[in-house]
Order: sequence, then C-alpha cells, then structure tokens
Amino acid sequence: MTGIRKNTEDIRAFILEHIDEEGIAAKVAEKFKITRQAANRHLQKLTGEGSLVADGVTRKRSYKMAETAAVTFRYVIEPGLAEDVVWRRDIQPFLGELPDNVLHIWNYAFTEMFNNAIDHSSGTHILVRVKKSAVDSEISIVDDGIGIFKKIQDALNLPDERQAIFELQKGKLTTDSVNHSGQGIFFTSRMVGGFDILSGGVFFSHELGNEVDWMIERDVSWDGTAVFLKVENHTARTVKKVYDQFSVNGSEGFNKTVVPVKLAKYGNDQLVSRSQAKRVLMRVDRFAQVIFNFEGVDMIGQAFADQIFRVFAAEHPEVSLIPSHANPDILKLIVATIKAGRPGFKGDLPIE
Repeated sequence: MTGIRKNTEDIRAFILEHIDEEGIAAKVAEKFKITRQAANRHLQKLTGEGSLVADGVTRKRSYKMAETAAVTFRYVIEPGLAEDVVWRRDIQPFLGELPDNVLHIWNYAFTEMFNNAIDHSSGTHILVRVKKSAVDSEISIVDDGIGIFKKIQDALNLPDERQAIFELQKGKLTTDSVNHSGQGIFFTSRMVGGFDILSGGVFFSHELGNEVDWMIERDVSWDGTAVFLKVENHTARTVKKVYDQFSVNGSEGFNKTVVPVKLAKYGNDQLVSRSQAKRVLMRVDRFAQVIFNFEGVDMIGQAFADQIFRVFAAEHPEVSLIPSHANPDILKLIVATIKAGRPGFKGDLPIE
C-alpha cells in the first residue's frame, strides 16, 4: 500500500463526514470535480482498508462507517522486551490496512513511546490499548514507573514538573545521552494528530494545528506515565515532512525548534523578569534557529525581552531568534530591545 496525497486526504475526510447521506459518490464527484468512477474508487479503497462497510451492488450499493474495534495488551518490563517486536507482533496487525505514510507515523510514535517506558520508567508493567475507528486510530501506553516529568525534573535539577514539560517541548532533551538522542517525544508530538501525557500532578496536551499547548496541574497525582496518541487514518502527513519542518533551509539534522512561550507562565503571572526569560532560554543554544511562539501571551516585560533579544542574542550570534504569533505591542517591544543592542537595526525583524 502507498501513502496518500493532500487531495486524497481531503476527499476521504469529506466521504467519512457525509457517508450517511444518499448519493455519496455523486456528491464527492461534484465537490472535488472528479468523475463518478474516481469517487467510487475512493469508496472502494476505504472499504478495503476497513473504514467503511459496503452493502449491495453497483448503483444500489450503500456504505456505512465500520464499527470501532479495540484491544488491550499487557507487558512485563523485563530483559528481552523489545518495542520493535511488540510493534510487528501485536500493534501493526491490529491497525491493519492503512496507508504507508500513516503506518510509518505509527511505527515511529509507538516504538519511541514504548521504548521510553522500557528504558526510563523504572516500572514493572506496561499497558497498551489500541482503538481503531473509520476516522482515526488511538494508542495509549501506560506504565507504573516513577513518572516522566518527575524523572526529568530530578535529573536536570529543575524547579518543578512544569519546567520538565517546557524542556521536552524544546527537544533534544534526554536523561540518558549515551543511549538516546532526546528527539523521540519532540517529534512524536509533532507527527501525531493528538499527543497527551498524564504524569504526576500534571496533564500536558499538544494537538496538531493548534498553536497553543495546554498544561493543567491536577490536585490528584498520577503514579507512572500515561501517553495518549491519535493519528488520522487518512492524513497526507509523513515522517519526512515533519522532520523537514525542524531543519533550517533544508539542511540535515534537527537544528530548529519552536518554544511555546505561554508554558513559561505560572497561573496569572506575567512574563516580566530575567529569571523567567532564562528558563525560556534554557538549552536553546543547541539550535541554529529558535522560534518563540507567543500565542496566548498578552504582554511581556522589558527585562524579559531584553534578556532574550539583546543579552542572549549578543552572546549567541550564531542562533537566529524569531518571534511568532506575537501581538503588535510585544513586537514593538522586541524591536525596541533589538535596537538598543544594535543601533543600526532598521526593524527588519524576521517573523513567522
């Protein structure tokens, strides 16, 4: 089976949304300016993949959504447990017929997260639940270990679990640099459609296409780590496309990151101090280009802006600093800050 293109993704999404309507093939043909034969091929493909169930023949044929199926696996963390074996033996067969690009995303995401549970959780068991519907597939991976945020907090001597999440979202973070690159969670969260982690007293959520990540502190602590993954069955996204988003000018390697600035806020606090800026800047000197996403941030203070766009910029001229989704007031302050450090600056700030 091959991957799918963006137009195919749009057609299949339309079919699944309107499958209960009569004359679906004709509606698809009209909507996307394709022949009835081409529309029927999409319907047949979705039926062959198990997303739809067909009834009847030729013009009297009707379609409906396939029922959701689910299965649960339980594993003991012991020598010999290997994520690639679990993927080939248990997970991939249950996911069944999916486009190659979707299976490649699932292969990457599942094996990275399952391996994290094996190598880092210090737990005894892993519970995996797989659910597949006509629209998307979901996998949850739950271990009974120390908790991913707590482990990172302790290993890096961070003030709390929130900072651990913040560092994970920058990428290139690992507590075992000999055996791991620190890219797995970062790229998994960008490849899948939905990525959630519940661990300790914190719930983190990253949704594809949503510029704002969510972090919720909970009164009740969760022992271990639960990772929830969701991928659309007919997305045109590919592993390579995601990798390419985080390399500068097509160069090889992971040298570009996005920093969700909102995650540096605690409660109703505003981002005004140099200490806050230093937490935002932690480890970003490992990248050639850093995009600061200000979505959800109403204002920043002069000291905060100065620490990033003048002090850090002067100390690390090799790192390109780019603001994104900043409101006019924040952009004005950033430009004024840069001018203070570079009198010849004309305001030609690169903005995403």
